[in-house]
Amino acid sequence: MRSTKGTRSLVALVAAGALLAGCGGDRSGSQGGGTRLSIATGNTTGVYYVLGGGLAEQIGRHIPGYQATAEATGASVENIQRVVKGQSDIAFTLADTAADAIGGNGAFTGPQPIRAIARLYDNYTHVLARTDAGVKSVADLKGKRVSTGSPNSGTEVIALRLLAAAGLDPDKDVARQALSLPETVQGLKDGTLDALVWSGGLPTSGITDLVTGMGDDVGFVPLDGSLPAMRRAHGQVYAAGTIPKVAYGTPSDVPTIVVPNLLVVNEKMDPALAESLARLLFDHKADLEKVHAAARDITRDDARKTDPVPLHDGARKYFG
Repeated sequence: MRSTKGTRSLVALVAAGALLAGCGGDRSGSQGGGTRLSIATGNTTGVYYVLGGGLAEQIGRHIPGYQATAEATGASVENIQRVVKGQSDIAFTLADTAADAIGGNGAFTGPQPIRAIARLYDNYTHVLARTDAGVKSVADLKGKRVSTGSPNSGTEVIALRLLAAAGLDPDKDVARQALSLPETVQGLKDGTLDALVWSGGLPTSGITDLVTGMGDDVGFVPLDGSLPAMRRAHGQVYAAGTIPKVAYGTPSDVPTIVVPNLLVVNEKMDPALAESLARLLFDHKADLEKVHAAARDITRDDARKTDPVPLHDGARKYFG
């Protein structure tokens, strides 16, 4: 049996290596050579995962000495935690969750050492319910079986805030289940769930699967009435948006709430690598657009608008 002293030494070595990797350090890849970067994304049927895979491919092609892998995660909160701990090098996150991280609020007990590479596209809040559940507004979710997204995800943060803004206690007034998007979609199809909340880019393949498979048996819940309370409670990070009918083939556009996405890293990342990541987003944007249409909404004009999350010094150098 390995001694306790030996075990502690091994753990210390592993932790030190992980911290270096989280700062763009010496994580060697077993395939392709070079330093391997881990990209924390989200559920496998969400945009983060798809776009993260495209970003990983472009890193391997265009940043000398680096390879990258997109990792499926619970998304925003977990992603930031992974970057801070050195378990991931790059992460997708919603801006409201990142703002909590910088301020040491919400799921975070103190300010987190993250920096932004760029603001990306906007996430659209999706609330869908089975037609037989009779849900026409967020307040109508009272007493319903609702998936609020994966634990420690940006979706969960928004879902709980939406429910509270409608005057509902998320732990008492709904039968809340913290499920991944694939589990959630199956739950609505099976009838074990009445409704879901999801925050993602357009279109999200899991939502496409749901509306295609269920047809008129599922519908979107408009969120324009929820926005004022959300902004009063949580600020201007939330904005009005529209899910166009072409996104999912709905009869009409759906008013919703949008929040930006950010690409973030540990503040200790090598500035040269951070600068290369920022440049990659725009030098090879057309390749990312081929992976997912949401990349079309990444613009240089908006990319540096990451407040209150500071830009990494390397990214700031790129944007000038």
